[in-house]
Amino acid sequence: MVDFSQARRTMVDSQLRTFDVNDVPVLDAMGSVPRERFVIPGREELAYIDQSILVSDGAERRFMVTPMVLARMIQELRIEPGEKVLDVACGRGYSSAVFCELGAKVTALEADATLAQTAKQILDETGFGSVTVEAGPLDRGIPVEGGYNAILINGAVDVRPEELLRQLANGGRLVCVKGRGRAGRATLYVRSDSAISERALFDAAAPMLAAFEAKPGFVF
Repeated sequence: MVDFSQARRTMVDSQLRTFDVNDVPVLDAMGSVPRERFVIPGREELAYIDQSILVSDGAERRFMVTPMVLARMIQELRIEPGEKVLDVACGRGYSSAVFCELGAKVTALEADATLAQTAKQILDETGFGSVTVEAGPLDRGIPVEGGYNAILINGAVDVRPEELLRQLANGGRLVCVKGRGRAGRATLYVRSDSAISERALFDAAAPMLAAFEAKPGFVF
């Protein structure tokens, strides 16, 4: 029988702290949210490994991003309590629960309606029922009055997520992994009025999201 409380402590100390995650609220949140509740039933023992974990093998396979990459991306978003957050490709809702633990007002988006329903059920059962879960195309987001203070894309993108960037509030931040495999970089976008800045943060790998894949060009 796995001691999941100990597994969370080990994850924080051995994976997060060693990857320059030093924000105390982020460490506390990921040290308290039960990651094992957000994996496919029967695979709980895999919840804290240092790998991306398959959480849905439906029409589009969905993965939970490796803990150290997720924690570092969330840290870069600098979440303040009460801020509006959009969690894109939320899977079974783990990252949404972490945002909720940080005091954010969270909207979670998943492309598959069945997976979105599963995420809502798990979030309700684990005490994070304030998260709003929606189903719809990932690249279209969920427009909200005033825009989001922060957006997380749980996966890799080939193309700049233009529609999501339009949904940022002034001063809003979006983070994702840009590029594939060893070419991947966690990337931060920040809105300042009508301008969007872009900055590479650190090397990172994450599963590619179909909604953000580059469309093949016409070949003669």
